[in-house]
Amino acid sequence: MPENNKEEHFDYVIVGGGTAGCTLAGRLSEDPRVTVALLEAGGSDASGWVTVPMGLIGTVPTRRMNWAFETEPQPGLGGRRGYQPRGRVLGGSSSINAMIYVRGHPADYDEWAALGCTGWSWQEVLPYFLRSEGNTSLPASALHATDGPLKVSDIRSPAAFNQRFLEAGVQCGYALNPDFNGERQEGVGWFQVTQDGGERWNAQRAYLTPARNRPNLRVITGAHALGLRMEGRRVTGVDVAVDGQRRSLTARAETLLCAGAFGSPQLLMLSGIGPVNELQALGIAVRHALPGVGRNLQDHLDCVLSRRWFDLELFGRTPQGLVSLFRHWGRWRRQREGCFSTNFNEAGAFLCSRPGLPRPDIGLHFSRAQVQDHGRRQMPGHGYGLHACVLRPASRGTVGLHSADPHAPPRIDPAFLSDPQDMAAMVEAYRMCRRILGAPAFADVRGIPGRAEPDPADRMGVEAYIRATADTIYHPVGTCRMGQDDQAVTDPELRVRGLDGLRVVDASVMPRLIGGNTNAPTYMLAEKAVDLIRGRAAPAAVAAPVAEPGVPTVA
Repeated sequence: MPENNKEEHFDYVIVGGGTAGCTLAGRLSEDPRVTVALLEAGGSDASGWVTVPMGLIGTVPTRRMNWAFETEPQPGLGGRRGYQPRGRVLGGSSSINAMIYVRGHPADYDEWAALGCTGWSWQEVLPYFLRSEGNTSLPASALHATDGPLKVSDIRSPAAFNQRFLEAGVQCGYALNPDFNGERQEGVGWFQVTQDGGERWNAQRAYLTPARNRPNLRVITGAHALGLRMEGRRVTGVDVAVDGQRRSLTARAETLLCAGAFGSPQLLMLSGIGPVNELQALGIAVRHALPGVGRNLQDHLDCVLSRRWFDLELFGRTPQGLVSLFRHWGRWRRQREGCFSTNFNEAGAFLCSRPGLPRPDIGLHFSRAQVQDHGRRQMPGHGYGLHACVLRPASRGTVGLHSADPHAPPRIDPAFLSDPQDMAAMVEAYRMCRRILGAPAFADVRGIPGRAEPDPADRMGVEAYIRATADTIYHPVGTCRMGQDDQAVTDPELRVRGLDGLRVVDASVMPRLIGGNTNAPTYMLAEKAVDLIRGRAAPAAVAAPVAEPGVPTVA
């Protein structure tokens, strides 16, 4: 590869223009005394596939703005390879995700603190959630903010069909929850989304758009990271490929790695930072032994029960459906309303699979479409689906390298269902879904199952169904986890242990998967990282109200 011998110098070099990278670039460049470079392998997010919320149907199942990774064959899934879409565009996965804004349960963060992540308890991270949040549907309170850059709102044009799911949940004994980010997470309810006025509000719009004219910020797209530059124990910058040329960027202060749960450990290992045996097996010179790199991968496994049922509020490929879409497209263009403002999963639930649990262990997403294989396979007719995942899986996977080629995809092995606890919980989640779909609220819209479903009492049949159908719901974390033990990759200030000048700021540092979608916590994490990088004191902890454990049932 030809080299551009001109060395470019910045105070901060950010590798990865996703949720965390955009947040860091926007915040750090607020200081006119420092210079910031943001590197993104993908291109611009200026596309209807991003702006139109429903556009995710054209990105998630395809390679459009998407790394579209595949996993290693999964024994727990009958030897199938899983699919792992990740954003390859400014804004990263915030540009292609379902926009659900969920923080998780407060106890998730207290657990992080108990694991040695000082400063990351719920009361200590809540101020950073509030710093980012610009809620347009809820008033400012101890648990919500209205003046942050990240727009959060109710679904603009929710489908009335969702009410059947909510009523079914109540009929099964679960409480309606008006706010999953409120005092209580448990219950059934509507999701809030990262949208504003019927348009997707991704990290680029939230943090980069206000900063793009700053002379101290440089955004370089099409920049594929090749490796970190090092002088002894100090990371001094990064080499990237841009337009077929190798370029070197030097960081006077810090290099900030924000390439995600797959990309960050991959780049560390390509740079000789990681498990010694794995690096040596690929002929990579070991520059810093760090055994935890790429370990501790956690992800939410998703199992779906679909129903075919004709209703024009539900998506489907029929002549009537196409006519309806055409009409709704005009409505969205004029008013930013209608089905093109959907995220498909407008309602959901956080439930306890058995009494006495201190927090929900099962998450549900109710979809106004039938989905099979992440939308890569078309299902006949219109329909709906109920997705279930185990919120805190016990299984642990790995991310590694196939080769020393920086253009090769990472080796991803989630090890789904490798711990028997996860299958036991998933079986119960399946049974909960069947109970909800069998409730009176669905009596006149039962529909036809998308595939044969075993009787809930048939344990072996349910397990076989799960192994044949389940896959990720896109929440990988943990592969550069923070902590203070020998297997930790980063310390509680997100600095890579044993090195100077390098931090990892993305979902890979989360020590445990939270009980919810991971986009909102990634914004929080990046906002907190800004204070850590600047050496600024943390804001005062917020003693926000948290409801007692347990879900009130409805008589």
